[in-house]
Amino acid sequence: MSTSAPCYRALLADARGRIDPVDAEWLLLHALARPRSWLYAHGDDVAPPDRVAAFEVLVARREAGEPVAYLTGRRGFWSLDLAVTPDTLIPREDTERLVELALARLPPGAPSEVADLGTGSGAIALALARERPLARVVGVDRSDAALAVARGNARALGLDRVTWLAGDWFGPLVGRRFDVVVSNPPYLAADDPHLERGDLRFEPASALASGADGLDDIRRLVAAAPEHLAPGGWLLLEHGHTQGAVVRGLLASSGFEAVETACDLEGRDRVSLGCRASA
Repeated sequence: MSTSAPCYRALLADARGRIDPVDAEWLLLHALARPRSWLYAHGDDVAPPDRVAAFEVLVARREAGEPVAYLTGRRGFWSLDLAVTPDTLIPREDTERLVELALARLPPGAPSEVADLGTGSGAIALALARERPLARVVGVDRSDAALAVARGNARALGLDRVTWLAGDWFGPLVGRRFDVVVSNPPYLAADDPHLERGDLRFEPASALASGADGLDDIRRLVAAAPEHLAPGGWLLLEHGHTQGAVVRGLLASSGFEAVETACDLEGRDRVSLGCRASA
């Protein structure tokens, strides 16, 4: 980068030659703490040296592979703006399909009991709480650091009525039954090469991989879910695009009814679900 004082437009053009152009703009806006409209209006202004230096650090870190969400500390999900840290998975658009399917099973005008297991940043739990004000939502995670992020997001969004519990899957929920249980659990195989690529290199491995075939935690969730679901209650699980048939088989073997797999926006298997028998 030139040692002369660049304008914002030149600064952005240089960064777009090094990293994804959209990422470059997001990082510049973050470094400036300004909206996009300001940047358009002030593109020819000379950038202060401290902002140039801050932006250069961000661009270099992105060149090294660090996710934009961790560099900015923010990620949009559903209708929410969430804080994220390396202690949490980065919420992704595919997971919004899980939210849609859960909402379809939660009548908006009736109270309900909902659990989000492995809540991370709280993305799923908070999206459901935002859309279903009468629902009592609990988010569970074994990571205290992740729960601290989720609690902070709840406070920032005015959704303090969500309850956060520390523990492993259904562990903190002994004796409780729910109308809907959702989870985006780890589902990659321990030796999956994707773990060494892209953003996944920086995300918590414990939230990504689950045994030799990626299904260890899903097996645990399916086996334990019936005793934690009300009659007619639903279990919804996000999983990998090659795992739909296996997860459907697990659900059917555990006595779930109306078992199906829903696809993501690219037409790939993404969420499998089943209903506990009403009687």
